[in-house]
Amino acid sequence: MEKTLNYIEKHPVIPVFYHDNPEVCKKALKASYDGGVRVFEFVNRGANAISNFEILQQYKDQYFPDLKLGIGTIKNKEQAETFLNLNTDFLVSPVFDADIAPIANQHGKLWIPGCMTPSEINQAEKANCKLIKLFPGDLLGTKFLKAIKPLFSGLKFMPTGGVKLNKENIHSWFEAGVTSVGLGSSLFPADFDTAEVTNQLKKVFSYIEEVREL
Repeated sequence: MEKTLNYIEKHPVIPVFYHDNPEVCKKALKASYDGGVRVFEFVNRGANAISNFEILQQYKDQYFPDLKLGIGTIKNKEQAETFLNLNTDFLVSPVFDADIAPIANQHGKLWIPGCMTPSEINQAEKANCKLIKLFPGDLLGTKFLKAIKPLFSGLKFMPTGGVKLNKENIHSWFEAGVTSVGLGSSLFPADFDTAEVTNQLKKVFSYIEEVREL
């Protein structure tokens, strides 16, 4: 768990992606890797989620062994168990469900729960979660993070949902103290271009470096 968290800190951009076609999933993964990504979240949002996740795992193991591949949109312990048994590198949820925590701990895997209120964040902290997904990120915003961060000094935060690719938005989140950002539809429009995805990610990493050097 701690190793995965440290890895996310070193590689602070996590693409969030799903597609029914496994070849499109591979394209998204490779374009992300070429852009500097080393942590990737495939989401449990379609009929082919399990089979495509397994295909991506094989693809990753063959070509990108240094990549951490996790599963998102995990809403209950049954879903968590399914993907933990497939040896996912980490779990991400849009919600906080206390039943997921002991299963993730038992498997020694990082679980990143989605929280929107201080009460949810407090429950996540009690469940020994270390990284909190602020969701939806654009609705909560950097002012929310700045207000609650001093209350939870031992936790790290990652906004997902509505994070934009421009310098101002990326700067504002990292200046507010996030550990990483999740990028979904802003990075992957319906008919995404792989070269554009790669270029956009390189820019985002450069924006983060600018903040970290200040």
